[in-house]
Amino acid sequence: MNLKAATPDVSAAMRALHVAASDAAARAGLPVLLLELLRLRVSQINGCEFCIDLHAKDARAAGESLGRLDALRTWAESPLFDAREKAALALAEAITLVHDGRVPDEVYRAAATEYDEEGVAALIWVSTVINAYNRIAISTRMVPPAPQPRTTSN
Repeated sequence: MNLKAATPDVSAAMRALHVAASDAAARAGLPVLLLELLRLRVSQINGCEFCIDLHAKDARAAGESLGRLDALRTWAESPLFDAREKAALALAEAITLVHDGRVPDEVYRAAATEYDEEGVAALIWVSTVINAYNRIAISTRMVPPAPQPRTTSN
């Protein structure tokens, strides 16, 4: 299904929400790499193949290391992520798994310790938007583009 073609007004509003959340994150001084890590981790949790592919590529293009991308599933135990990143990732995961109850107070407090109110708000919006996009991509059966064949030189 092409949701954008079927409901262009709603798709445009969703895109505007994405842009507004990204702009809020930029104003709050949140690094692009952090946002891509959040988007990728949320997509991993939700099992959104399309978004995992997209945000892994975007993170690599923005300069993220393959080592950190490989360690993202175990970020909480990994020394590759600092306290600010861990607080943001914990908040994104709690928002994604909110059906388990609610965002735990200690997760929110950790984020509020590392980020000011504008930063926490931006993290909440970015996490909410990627969760919505995951649900759209999964519901409409979006798949990543086919990989390009590798060329070899003789």
